Amino acid sequence: MKETIFETLKNLNFTEYEAKAYLSLLEESPLTGYAVAKNSGVPRSKIYEVLDSLAIRGDILVSPGNTPQYTPVPAKELIKNRRREAEQNFEQAEKSLAEFEQSANDRENIWNIMGRIEILQKVKDCIASSKTRILLEVWKEEYEELEFELRQAAKRGVNVTIIAYGEIRSDFANLYLHYMGHEITEEYGGRWIVISSDDSEVVAGIVSLGKDSRAAWTRHVGLVMPITEVMIHDLYLMEIMEKHRELLEESFGKNLVNLRHKFSIHSDFKKHYVK
Repeated sequence: MKETIFETLKNLNFTEYEAKAYLSLLEESPLTGYAVAKNSGVPRSKIYEVLDSLAIRGDILVSPGNTPQYTPVPAKELIKNRRREAEQNFEQAEKSLAEFEQSANDRENIWNIMGRIEILQKVKDCIASSKTRILLEVWKEEYEELEFELRQAAKRGVNVTIIAYGEIRSDFANLYLHYMGHEITEEYGGRWIVISSDDSEVVAGIVSLGKDSRAAWTRHVGLVMPITEVMIHDLYLMEIMEKHRELLEESFGKNLVNLRHKFSIHSDFKKHYVK
């Protein structure tokens, strides 16, 4: 009979010694640690470690004093507690696995977003969930709609760095005014937005086409990493231009126009987006 009970308790995460000590206390209690060791067969050198483990888990109760006394939680209560813990563990496992599965899908997929309002809402979601760093390329028109969320992120301790096209002012962000904002707007025939949140999530797209604006949202590392790095290289270039503009323009023309001629596939720099 006892062997069967031992196996049952082991299935409830009792060790052999814990099962022997608990059953001994069910048979007779309260007992001192010495008496539990004597009655259960648990070595005296191990008994207090075993009893402490049972007490921490809530399977037995301790009456403190010069010589502590131990008594078991009733069997029905023990089973009730174990059942509740198991249900909580299953609920947590179900929730965590579902979140992980969704997160895994998100990491592999690229989602299309249509419409300027919808794109900006997704950017706001990224800002709201950001914990460490935001890199943002944005025109003045869109910045004004995102300023509140960006300010709140900065208040949470998020490092906010903005590459700005147009006259943007900020007292909470690292602000870099792009030296070719107007020219780039002319060249591309519109405005885009790019945000990298915590180097793990990106939204990038065109936002100047109203309902026909389009963007992509992804956590796919194959896109997040290079897009984030391109933004970082923009920051490199702006730092370099700030300190060495005269020398660079002497070599490559005003606003590095010669480099833009060299690497643009459009001779007139026009890359108009069609609806």
